[in-house]
Amino acid sequence: MLILIVIAVAFVAYANGANANFKGVASLFGSGTTSYRTAVNWAAITTAAGCVAALFLAGTMLKAFSGKGLVPDGLTTQPVFLFSVAAGAGAANLLATRLGFPVSTTHMLMGGLLGAGWMADAGDVNLDTLWGTFAKPLLLSPVLAVLAGGLIYFVLKMLCLAPDHRTRTLDTLHFLSAGAVCFARGMNDTPKMAALLLGVGWLGGVSGMLLVAAAMAAGGLMSARQVAETLAHKITDMNPGQGFAANLATALLVTTASIHGLPVSTTHVSVGALLGIGITTRQVKWRTVVPVLTAWVVTLPCAAVLSALIYAAAKHFS
Repeated sequence: MLILIVIAVAFVAYANGANANFKGVASLFGSGTTSYRTAVNWAAITTAAGCVAALFLAGTMLKAFSGKGLVPDGLTTQPVFLFSVAAGAGAANLLATRLGFPVSTTHMLMGGLLGAGWMADAGDVNLDTLWGTFAKPLLLSPVLAVLAGGLIYFVLKMLCLAPDHRTRTLDTLHFLSAGAVCFARGMNDTPKMAALLLGVGWLGGVSGMLLVAAAMAAGGLMSARQVAETLAHKITDMNPGQGFAANLATALLVTTASIHGLPVSTTHVSVGALLGIGITTRQVKWRTVVPVLTAWVVTLPCAAVLSALIYAAAKHFS
């Protein structure tokens, strides 16, 4: 069972990389600043740097996503529970990635914890912890991102720092801001998945986060194309200045959340910032945005149901 847990967590991390690595560099590709291959390689490098930073800032996030406080402590070290959370979250995430929907691994893991927790003992799921630790930051972050994306773009435009065309200075700033988003995402997401390895003694802590980092990089390099097309071309038309503004807003919000141990979704923040700019410029492609928002609502219960079913099956055969 311990080997299955490791495989399942690697599966979640691979799906996370496939779905989320490109979110930081989508504006580079979407605005024509660089090619898909260069963008995805830059995402892998800077996400890996964020994973390393998470080694020093991961305490609060590791505790939250181990399930402690949400479900009974005894359950958080139970191998069947850990496997069910990881397997359910990974399956739901990979399905969304194959369909090209940029969804939240944070949603998947929260759904997995809830589904397996309720199947194990519905009466012991702490709803106060669910709201304060998980739901509140997840609900607030996309709203803040929409406002921040529109405001930052407006200010940069006023200061002539977000031109509609490429310049050497803008390209440099755009690459740096994209790297900052990926760095922040790696820092915020790595401990969420590594937390499921805390019950596997020999892979707890540093070793677990390095395994997650490697799987995330592999997923981003090999399976990001469908989500890349959605983020880069189907949410809003984007010029280099708008892409730089979206990255700046995303990096500021996700980095702040990571430092304070808040489990926000980089997906929500990234898409929210793009949406805020699209609303400001009146270029939002609502025919794509509405299905993406719907996917956000559906993914959590899907992951919960899958994890609950996997937990029930694993307990039956164990």
